[in-house]
Amino acid sequence: MQKTVNFKGKPLTLVGRMLKQEAKAPNFTTVSDELREITLDDFKGKIKIITSFLSLDTPVCDSQVKEFNTRAARASEDIVILGISKDLPFAQKRFCEMNNIKNATILSDYKHSSFGINYGLLIKELNLLARSVIILDKNNILRYLQIVDEATNPPNYDDVFTYVNEIIKNPEFTVEEAFPSSCKPCEGGIPPLPKERIDTFITQVEDWELVDGKKLTKEFKYKDFTEAKYFLDLISVIAEEQGHHPTMTLIYNKLKVSLTTHAAGGLTENDFIMARIIDELGKE
Repeated sequence: MQKTVNFKGKPLTLVGRMLKQEAKAPNFTTVSDELREITLDDFKGKIKIITSFLSLDTPVCDSQVKEFNTRAARASEDIVILGISKDLPFAQKRFCEMNNIKNATILSDYKHSSFGINYGLLIKELNLLARSVIILDKNNILRYLQIVDEATNPPNYDDVFTYVNEIIKNPEFTVEEAFPSSCKPCEGGIPPLPKERIDTFITQVEDWELVDGKKLTKEFKYKDFTEAKYFLDLISVIAEEQGHHPTMTLIYNKLKVSLTTHAAGGLTENDFIMARIIDELGKE
């Protein structure tokens, strides 16, 4: 997955998790124009066309939403179209009312950047979303990803809807996850992983140190305090959503992260899942 886009020819950095084609897509939390939290789970059983954009106040983004709204009117009832940006919900509501946007659901990522971080589409330098189109099937498998290289250009609409037709014709698609992409809620009395499972899992994460067989630790180094704090904030958003909270120690340009499952008194699979997610967030 690409980690940069251009804005008027200037390269900018994308931050967040690494999406993989034909893999389970992560959940996210956005805000509706009624200030309700909306997640991916709200669209179960539907093919999701998700299109992200920088701001409704720009001509290309304005046209993008109108184009998807028009095409949605001709689309299958099995399809929902979600438009996501960091515009405030009030501005989104006003835009939709003024332009009769009724066939697409427009959502805001202003609050926590959850969508941008989970889908690797947050532009670091602008704190806006990259222009993209994502198609998730009914099982939330990522079947299509288009990230527009030059953010001032529109998406390739025809390519999107050609691929949608292929998904409708071939809706059944299953994947086996070698490693789960999200943490599972911990139940009381959950046992820690045995040593042999830990020895297997530790080979699947990058440079994490095993401490006393009960904790994973890793230090991340950045150029200054601001950069290290930015990474801490990215982790915090994901950790809260995953319900699995690491211990983080920030000392100037260094961030030390420690993972363990207190309810188990040691390491569980969730610790290794979080370690993999944190590594994805740290890649630029």
